[in-house]
Amino acid sequence: MFRKEVYTSRRARLHEKMKTGLALFIGNTESPMNYPANQYHFRQDSDFLYYFGLDLPGFAGLMDFDTGKDWIFGNDVDIDDIIWMGPQPTVKELAAGCGVVDTAPFPKLETVIGDALSKKRKVHFLPPYRGENKMTLGAILRENPCKMKTLASVDLINAVVSMRSVKEQVEIEEIEKAVAIAYEMHTTAMKMCRPGVREQEIFGTIEGIALSRGGGPAFPIILSINGQTLHNHNHDNILKKGRMMVTDAGAESNMHYSSDITRTTPVGGKFNRRQKEIYEIVLKANTESIRAARPGISNRDLHLNACTIIASSLKELGLMKGDTAEAVEQGAHALFMPHGLGHMMGLDVHDMEGLGENYVGYSDSVKRSDQFGLAFLRFALPYKPGHVFTVEPGIYFIPELIRKWEAEGKFRDFINYIKLADWMEIGGVRIEDDVLITEKGQKVLGKAIPKTVADIEELCS
Repeated sequence: MFRKEVYTSRRARLHEKMKTGLALFIGNTESPMNYPANQYHFRQDSDFLYYFGLDLPGFAGLMDFDTGKDWIFGNDVDIDDIIWMGPQPTVKELAAGCGVVDTAPFPKLETVIGDALSKKRKVHFLPPYRGENKMTLGAILRENPCKMKTLASVDLINAVVSMRSVKEQVEIEEIEKAVAIAYEMHTTAMKMCRPGVREQEIFGTIEGIALSRGGGPAFPIILSINGQTLHNHNHDNILKKGRMMVTDAGAESNMHYSSDITRTTPVGGKFNRRQKEIYEIVLKANTESIRAARPGISNRDLHLNACTIIASSLKELGLMKGDTAEAVEQGAHALFMPHGLGHMMGLDVHDMEGLGENYVGYSDSVKRSDQFGLAFLRFALPYKPGHVFTVEPGIYFIPELIRKWEAEGKFRDFINYIKLADWMEIGGVRIEDDVLITEKGQKVLGKAIPKTVADIEELCS
């Protein structure tokens, strides 16, 4: 946990924003893998962590915005628990660690909320993403559990997003710890990227690094020579010369702050001519986007600028044609880059995505596009100092998408379908870094992970 003052300050700021009613934060519980006593690795709810810091199952937090009081609800362990778990702090002791004085057993929560509801008081809560929490909220609030997402408090969502979007110094330090773990994961993967090695061996090795240095992977590791599949979690392939391995992997610090880095490595450590040509385009989109990032510029503008770099460069290779600005405006480039430039990061690798992407990355004045490719941009707003986000342009040769668009005669004025057949073995290339917006510009977080052609080839040698 951070110092208790971090949590008391956060809750005080939320009290100022919300003014009236109560806010209920249900922490996560254990989740069984295949029978009750055999459980998945526990991961606490990020919003509960942010305001209360207790990284243990079976707790709930309550803030009363009318009285200014905060509560922790949870059960002390009994002797049966102690036999298996050893002695544990009391709920009172745990609550004191995050600056909360008032505690009660978990069953008392239903009584407290029931009393508030009987007095027609507003009970704010965030949209749950786990089935067990939907059931718990439904029982406590006397509502259909299936309605918990639609009944969630928009006022509370907006207040939480406004706070969690701007990272405190202690959070930035945690993210940098997570990036340091990712450095070791990625440099290890690059060194192992040799013909004859099974993807699973590299995957298992770098997942082990994440577990041995911090809280484990921040998300299921993407590692494949079939990088044209954006989220490829299959690790069955044997590495072959002439292919490139996309590794999209990050770690959690022990405080659950995330890193998210992608590197693309040629099998055997040397780029051939075509691999280098595509790789250098993506690298330019990555570095130019980072260089342009600063307070006031929007992620949508940065995204479109990266798309323009990719489209104009592919035109130089003869894979695209026609007017570049028009091609990007109409979305023809999305054949090669069908995703957004990046996303916010923090306690969640896609920060606060559980609250709703549109609340995090869009606003009343900035609406999500319905154009293929641009519609997948998770964050479109202007940057502010304290924002942490990823910059991850890519180029992909997706056979199914290419065949579909060609059969439909789509964007024939901008795409040279005849030439694409010679480039399919590239698969995919993606390069991703984690960037902090500062008062005057930006900073790439963590020790630089090799990404130039020369640096990758030197490391792999």
